[in-house]
Amino acid sequence: MQNTDPFSGRPTCLTGARLPGPEGWAAVLDGHRQRLRAFDHLGQTAAQCSIRADKDRDLILVAEDEVSLLESTGPEWAAFGDAIRAFRRHLPVIPFETFGFSSEAEDPFEVDSVKLRRIGGGVEALAFVDAAHSVYKFFLFREGGDVGATFAFRRGEEGLLNATAVPGSYRMLFEKLRLTHQFGIPTEITGITPEGILVAKQTFGRLLPEKTDMSGLDPARLIPIPSRFLRADRDHPRLAFLDDMPWLVADTHDRNVVADESGAWRVIDLVAAPLPAEWLAQMTLFRDWIERARRDPRAEIFAAGNDDEL
Repeated sequence: MQNTDPFSGRPTCLTGARLPGPEGWAAVLDGHRQRLRAFDHLGQTAAQCSIRADKDRDLILVAEDEVSLLESTGPEWAAFGDAIRAFRRHLPVIPFETFGFSSEAEDPFEVDSVKLRRIGGGVEALAFVDAAHSVYKFFLFREGGDVGATFAFRRGEEGLLNATAVPGSYRMLFEKLRLTHQFGIPTEITGITPEGILVAKQTFGRLLPEKTDMSGLDPARLIPIPSRFLRADRDHPRLAFLDDMPWLVADTHDRNVVADESGAWRVIDLVAAPLPAEWLAQMTLFRDWIERARRDPRAEIFAAGNDDEL
């Protein structure tokens, strides 16, 4: 049964520490997929109107009234207006003050709001909890429009693939939150403020003891990547499959994992990026291991040889 989110006024499947049932879990996941499709369609219709943005923040915040006067001038602009309205249904704009903060304060997050109490945070986002113990994360954009984090790849020595965490985009943040929901803690996207602060909602979980060993975290779905293939500047690089595509998932240290109401461990934050097909095409051993790990997460680095080859 869905409740109403106190800030967006829209249906929500998440309240406090209670995990959603299968229908709620699927509904949230479908919401992530629909949002991504709507955003991609928005970008396509914008391009048809010769609108291209250096950063996708410009498209994230585009308002219907910015193009309403042009919609009657041609089908491309009408399609763009329809795409804006469709996308806004999946990412509503919520005034910053709705969350109890003051937009006039020099640092509005310096103290708790009248509705939310701060419980943590890092470089990408600050985490707060409401009276019902639902967690709200505020993802802060950087100067220039970057938000969140992803990985950039380059070929290293001895055939290794090196992955370095870099500032990300809003679309990559959407993907990251979908990954978090699918492989970790239930995660919705509540909305975005007019300033560009994306707000995500998560189920509340208990922090793990500091320095808890994370090496065995969900090895069937988050598969440890052998060090002979890849080096990453974040903890515990793992392989995950999203829509059948191989992704690098990392930064799953003890501060980014909680215990849910059943005691099961769940990832609440991560850094991720799809593994680049152009590099995998040149790294035969890595590519072959990924395909074998797709079928068997315990796959060894080398495939078993045939007797005929001995």
